[in-house]
Amino acid sequence: MRTFLLAAPLLVLLLFSFAIPILTLLARAVYDPVIADALPRTSLVIGEWDGMGIPDDPVLTALAGDLVAAEAAGSVTLLAKSLNARLPGARSQIIKTARRLAGAGDGDPAQILRSIPFWGRTDTWAAIEAGTSRFTSFYLLSAFDLRKTPEGAIASVPPTQAVFVQVFVRTFTIAGIVTLATLILGFPLAYLIANAPKGLAMILIVTVLLPFWVSVLVRTAAWTVLLQKFGLINDFLLWLGAVSDRLDLMYSRLGLILAMTHIQLPFTLLPIYSVMRTIPPSQLRAAYSLGGRPLTSFRRVYLPQVFPGVIAGCLLTFILCLGYYITPALVGGPGDQLISNIIANYVNIDLNWEMAAALSLVLLASTLVLFGLAARLIGLNRLKMV
Repeated sequence: MRTFLLAAPLLVLLLFSFAIPILTLLARAVYDPVIADALPRTSLVIGEWDGMGIPDDPVLTALAGDLVAAEAAGSVTLLAKSLNARLPGARSQIIKTARRLAGAGDGDPAQILRSIPFWGRTDTWAAIEAGTSRFTSFYLLSAFDLRKTPEGAIASVPPTQAVFVQVFVRTFTIAGIVTLATLILGFPLAYLIANAPKGLAMILIVTVLLPFWVSVLVRTAAWTVLLQKFGLINDFLLWLGAVSDRLDLMYSRLGLILAMTHIQLPFTLLPIYSVMRTIPPSQLRAAYSLGGRPLTSFRRVYLPQVFPGVIAGCLLTFILCLGYYITPALVGGPGDQLISNIIANYVNIDLNWEMAAALSLVLLASTLVLFGLAARLIGLNRLKMV
């Protein structure tokens, strides 16, 4: 109890500054009350629609009344934006219809709606009917490039609208390449530091930790200087004679991977080094004395003990790469943006928090699955991050 009370202020801080905001955001992936709140009359009567053709006059009259009320309350724009996410092109039609109904006077609202082609489409009414439910699977399905048809079946969206699966595949692919690159570079360096004399090992450790003294933004900006067409890397390659013309490294997949590998290298190296330094060098000497060849002794004696550190370092780097935002935004091209850039775009530009929440939920679930697989593979107690 005393231990819990000592940790209570930190737990309360984490609850209100971390857990609750994240859960509130993720809940918006399945909870969207905008349409139901803006169309209360329509929500009550649209259940009588059989899903075929245009609903009867009571539904049309209820919708017209809701649109007029939303126009008067100033909430029609929010309604239009929410429906536009489900049915592209709906925003302008809803705003124009609401203004026309508001200025129609004693005209028959049902006839006005029937005269507008947009309200004669089955998919329009299917989107409204689906939106009148506060809990929805629309955004989670959209995160996998899926959508419900007017008949209620789940189908793929048209190829021109299929974006998110491709972005997720790109994100995981780049994260995997960067993780492999940091492992290839970091493992030998960690082995060198672990077996170097104390003085040299300290110098190497400081060199590895030196990038942490500089922000990610500054390090990424430095890479923009190096990768430019007339930057230092192109100058060096031309001086060596390795290329005959300057390479387009900036705003390219290769430049993005180079920058991310440099930034992520310490996160892979340090967990591996923390395990290596606990392994006595005498173990390999004992294996040699018992007749083991160097490669066999390394593979059967040394590598199994380092494996938890390798998994921990690779897992840490891979998860961090999944959430990269600054480096792809500054170094990557339009075809190199990761899922975090798409989420940020929905939050900051489109103001579509529901879609951002759905993509975040899928990304979080993927991360938890990866962590669970790593914990099951080697045991949670053997994962050593530092």
